[in-house]
Amino acid sequence: MLAGVELGGTKIICTLGTGPDAIVDSRRIATGEAEPTLAAIEAVLDDWVRSYPSIAALGLASFGPLELDPAAADYGAITRTTKPGWSGTDLAGRIRRRYDLPLAFDTDVNGAALAEGRWGAARGLRSWVYITIGTGVGAGIIVNNRTVQGLGHSEAGHMVVRRSRNDSFAGICPFHGDCVEGLVSGPAIAAHTGLKGEHIPDDHTVWDSVSETIAEMIHNLAMSTAPERIILGGGVIERRPSLFTPIRRAVVESLAAYAHTPAIAGDIDRFIVPPALGAMAGPLGALALASTALPVVLAGVGE
Repeated sequence: MLAGVELGGTKIICTLGTGPDAIVDSRRIATGEAEPTLAAIEAVLDDWVRSYPSIAALGLASFGPLELDPAAADYGAITRTTKPGWSGTDLAGRIRRRYDLPLAFDTDVNGAALAEGRWGAARGLRSWVYITIGTGVGAGIIVNNRTVQGLGHSEAGHMVVRRSRNDSFAGICPFHGDCVEGLVSGPAIAAHTGLKGEHIPDDHTVWDSVSETIAEMIHNLAMSTAPERIILGGGVIERRPSLFTPIRRAVVESLAAYAHTPAIAGDIDRFIVPPALGAMAGPLGALALASTALPVVLAGVGE
């Protein structure tokens, strides 16, 4: 049995099970201030640990930025985040001290990427990218079945891209203004239009800008990491699946048949795809992380 916690900007999903076909329990918590939110997570985990002594590992998949270097003094912490009141929170350390279980800790989008590789749209591939467009924008980059990490984890959602034509929106990112997240996240779209996402008509010009910006991001990822597939998810995309058509078209035009990209253009509908796990990619990502804490004992779990 595995326990996973996915911490998102607006909600937290706690999941107990071994894979998509074996979910024993799932509980949702609103993401509020750090201390009461962490206490609510611990209440769920306390209940599960008491009730299910077969739990073998925990997976913690969180919004970031995170300190993932085990040698760092603040390893396991949320660092300088846009989420008010959460910067400096010792997330993994607090959970590790409370439970005598192996713990795997990574970003929420890296967890979702691993879940799609284990059970979803990237099964059988070596390299892929999972992009989420929601409250924030993130990308889990997998190369040779490993998450990309150097000085820190990927923050591709904050890459700066060429601006969409005739678009003067300044963006809302407090750090970079008009980075990808500052332009196409759910809050950015609302700020751009003055409307909530569900009230924006399909023919609003903002969707042209959103599609072009996401396509620019995919262009850069295709050229820098050469993934075999791009998995595009998150609340904005889930509510507007029609965006796949202009995004795919813009990517083909932007890549301009350079280098390896004719293969992408020739099969664009299979190169840019929705997550096979749907909205469960994130919660299952926490379970996928938990399984990595015991790679020998749990090899093949959920397969």
